[in-house]
Amino acid sequence: MTVDRLLPTQEAADLIELTREIADRELASRADEHERAETYPEGLFTLLGDAGLLGLPYPEELGGGGQPYEVYLQVIEELAARWAAVAVACSVHTLACFPVAEYGTARQRERWLPDMLAGRLVGGYSLSEPQAGSDAGALRCKAEKVEGGYRISGNKAWITHGGIADFYALFARTAEGGRGISCFLAPGAADGLTFGRPEEKMGLHAVPTTTAHWEGAFLEDDRLLGAEGQGLQIAFSALDSGRLGIAACATGLAQAALDEAVAYAKERETFGKKIIDHQGLGFLLADMAAGVDAARATYVDAARRRDAGLPYSRQASVAKLVATDAAMKVTTDAVQVFGGYGYTREFRVERYMREAKIMQIFEGTNQIQRLVISRHLAR
Repeated sequence: MTVDRLLPTQEAADLIELTREIADRELASRADEHERAETYPEGLFTLLGDAGLLGLPYPEELGGGGQPYEVYLQVIEELAARWAAVAVACSVHTLACFPVAEYGTARQRERWLPDMLAGRLVGGYSLSEPQAGSDAGALRCKAEKVEGGYRISGNKAWITHGGIADFYALFARTAEGGRGISCFLAPGAADGLTFGRPEEKMGLHAVPTTTAHWEGAFLEDDRLLGAEGQGLQIAFSALDSGRLGIAACATGLAQAALDEAVAYAKERETFGKKIIDHQGLGFLLADMAAGVDAARATYVDAARRRDAGLPYSRQASVAKLVATDAAMKVTTDAVQVFGGYGYTREFRVERYMREAKIMQIFEGTNQIQRLVISRHLAR
């Protein structure tokens, strides 16, 4: 089903149409094969970059697409409706570009951003550690100042595109205390950087998630983004935007599950009529549709606030919470619509349900989102 969208310009409408064409041709046709085989879609991110889909929310003068966040997120939703793993990786790439675009010097932006925003360099985000997931202030990975740069030592975890990305937004400790964390643009092939084998995940099998091990790797001075000790500020401001990306991914995944469930309910017959005409199932589908529409509305509202230059941190957490909880419920209900068939790998809804779970966990668990929201209310 094609979602009718209220878009701000004809250019945005044309972009969504282009995204749908590419997603149907290049993503929907390959997703099942790669997810089952757990193989990486070589060349796909280059194709998306060539189409201009990997730098959309950044200014044209920096090499981006100059699109409002409201439009960019709806592009991410369209990608996720065909292939969640690819959409998540695109969202993470956009997140990894943020520190350079927002905190980099003019020289740093000129040197790196054109290739990053064009998708010639694909990025990963390296914040979490084995003992520091939601508690970013507990990072132990160290960046020791040496002549001409920094030596990086320590372990990072849960890196989307780990071992494959061309660069990483890396957060490491340059001093003790809460202000001791700094942000670096790290090359993906640095000497002294190795990666663990891909995690054996419930879903999102086609894009690897790995640990990273830094063993005294050297990063030049100009790899520092912002000032020393500014890392947490950079990380948290980036995560507000990243949470909206995950909200859009979750909405696209939920939309795909709803579409599959409706199509099946229109074909399957019991007791002499299509199952969609049974009130019990029809009401279930109605609730699923309401959940998808509500999820979309929350992320679009937060994105419009961001585009208008208004505070949106609370709304980003609301969107991430609402959309990912909705995706979990909608995909679970989709399996229920299919009955026993939904529990088999013959139908995609089984995969959608597995993929939805991680949406409630990364970019800050939904418990963390509730904490963020409640703290905003307390102010």
